[in-house]
Amino acid sequence: MRVSRDLNGAAAGPVALTIGNFDGVHRGHQAMLTRIVEAAADLDLAPAVLTFDPHPREYFAAAHAPPRLSVLRSKLELFRAFGVTQVWVARFDARLAALPAEAFVHDVLEVALAARWVLVGEDFRFGEGRRGDLDLLRARPRSFTVEAMRTVSIDGERASSTAIRRALAAGELERAAALLGRSYTISGHVAHGRKLGRNLGFPTANLPLRHRPPLSGIFTVRVHGLSGGPHRGVASVGVRPTLESHGTPVLEVFLLDFEQSIYGRRITVEFLSKLREEARYPDLDTLTRQIGADVERAREFFATQP
Repeated sequence: MRVSRDLNGAAAGPVALTIGNFDGVHRGHQAMLTRIVEAAADLDLAPAVLTFDPHPREYFAAAHAPPRLSVLRSKLELFRAFGVTQVWVARFDARLAALPAEAFVHDVLEVALAARWVLVGEDFRFGEGRRGDLDLLRARPRSFTVEAMRTVSIDGERASSTAIRRALAAGELERAAALLGRSYTISGHVAHGRKLGRNLGFPTANLPLRHRPPLSGIFTVRVHGLSGGPHRGVASVGVRPTLESHGTPVLEVFLLDFEQSIYGRRITVEFLSKLREEARYPDLDTLTRQIGADVERAREFFATQP
């Protein structure tokens, strides 16, 4: 899969293109990716995606932007898995935010990306002030035709990034998984921490989080990316209130029955069930006893799994 960050760079050839943020690459997004690959094969075009980084809402109001469901690398991996062969990652900045809708259509879609078939959601908006919509895309003869993707609903609920964030925040991991089409995961490289978990008898793999996570608390997890895996574990996502007065969110994973050194390794943490909310304890002894109880509950959970 070819990935480019330059919207002015020439396309490898005419493309069938879908456009969006694709945060989480949920089942609605997956339907779009499946459709774009099918259409590209029918029309002898390359299946392509135009996405944005950062999310436009992070650009316009960073303090109020929703937590990300996926980092860029995870999105790209899923695009490739669905058969996409070309991705443009557009930096959403002042220049792009101020680009008139007609200029976006002509300069970007028609000229720079050589789009010949375009798939967007029914509520797609683009261009300065979000003035562009489906009607503008279809306003005059262009070098491409346009198709609108209908909403995908799961058990009566629209598959959307907002709905998934809501489910994760509430600890409803099964609901989030139904909307995503898979369990929610966080990937990253294991970093050195303060070794406090080791001193308490529960050494953890620490994954620094660049962005605010959409969930918090203590969870049962599976960890992928290590030899002999997947491995069972207990994860904490939060600010460690017993240890930090002004902590930043971190993901810590205690792997059950695992003693290898894995610093620097890239792992994927799959969230299975929520055990409890994060809490502040009066001392380390109380915290240690609670961690031990969490581990026992996790073992009981895994004993019930196939």
